[in-house]
Amino acid sequence: MLAIGSDHGGYKLKEEIKKYFDEKGFKYKDFGSYSEERVDYPIIAKEVSKAVQNKECDRGILICRSGYGMAMVANKFKGIRSAPCFCEEAAKFSRMHNNTNILALGADYVTKGEAIAIVRMWIATQFEGGRHKERLDMVAEIEKENMK
Repeated sequence: MLAIGSDHGGYKLKEEIKKYFDEKGFKYKDFGSYSEERVDYPIIAKEVSKAVQNKECDRGILICRSGYGMAMVANKFKGIRSAPCFCEEAAKFSRMHNNTNILALGADYVTKGEAIAIVRMWIATQFEGGRHKERLDMVAEIEKENMK
């Protein structure tokens, strides 16, 4: 199950990604926004991040104009690893090496086709483990020390 959410700036791209999910038979939960009416991105990012953190959803996708604000909020949640990705290669390595569980997209910087390709790559790529797991264990320790 995928969680997906956007602010008003990412709404149109979110709807295109949902069409792709429907075509491919992916299960997802839409956390909003539900129109282009103004909404504050932290509200949506919080809901998607909680759904992934609580294992209600396996992974999540957040979309705003840049992708940065959404990723910043998501990374405030223990156990969440979010990265803004603007190409397929970045999405691939964010999964292979960093085991990202929330993808952030910037609607102002990717076309619909690029976004679908990024999402497709991100969903298909598995975490490599090994030395990358050791590093993520270090990240988890830092989280434990610094996130109350």
